[in-house]
Amino acid sequence: MSKNALIVGGSKGIGAALVKKMINSSTYDQIIILSRTKPDFEGDYTYISTDVSEDNLPDLDLPIDALAYCPGSINLKPFKGLKHKDFSKDLEINLLSAIKVLQKYQSNLQQTEAASVVLFSTVAVQTGMPFHASIAAAKGAVEGLTRSLAAEWSPKIRVNAIAPSLTQTDLAARLLRNEKQLDAASQRHPLKRIGQAEDVANLAQFLLSDESSWITGLIHQIDGGMSGIRKF
Repeated sequence: MSKNALIVGGSKGIGAALVKKMINSSTYDQIIILSRTKPDFEGDYTYISTDVSEDNLPDLDLPIDALAYCPGSINLKPFKGLKHKDFSKDLEINLLSAIKVLQKYQSNLQQTEAASVVLFSTVAVQTGMPFHASIAAAKGAVEGLTRSLAAEWSPKIRVNAIAPSLTQTDLAARLLRNEKQLDAASQRHPLKRIGQAEDVANLAQFLLSDESSWITGLIHQIDGGMSGIRKF
């Protein structure tokens, strides 16, 4: 049976790692990437240039079995220094544009026997961290959306979210500019390293697959142990 996947923000970071894994799995007949930037890797996928926060989303005349919304932001500032526009921008990227995508392609998801959606949160929602007020507020809303849609769309469409800790991607590059920063970030995690895009993509691929067919409405922590354990 043919399967189709839509990866929003699949040209870089976790999204790109997910697309590559999907290509290698040979599970999907079509993999469509919606992104502002063109992917710089080869593979059997269809790229559509789209800024989901500004452009009209393209019509897709096909059922969608797997949908991942990967765009995100890392906006770390003291609360006193945050402006209304900071909160608005984080909400637009992380929540409102995700809603736009899901409403646009809900009918495509409903055309399949069992579709799966993956959204992205952050470890900073469930584990309070300084300077994360704006992004944690936006991602907290994503977690609420995940649970609500999982209830509303069951049993036909599953909805899960992944909440990573700091992951080595272009988005996090300014926080990991040198070995000192990288080592300090690694030491904050019980597993003594930060995440790689492939770590998170492995989980996303699983949640989008039939192998996770009895999992929905959950926020999946993947954070090197940061949210669940302490080492004294």
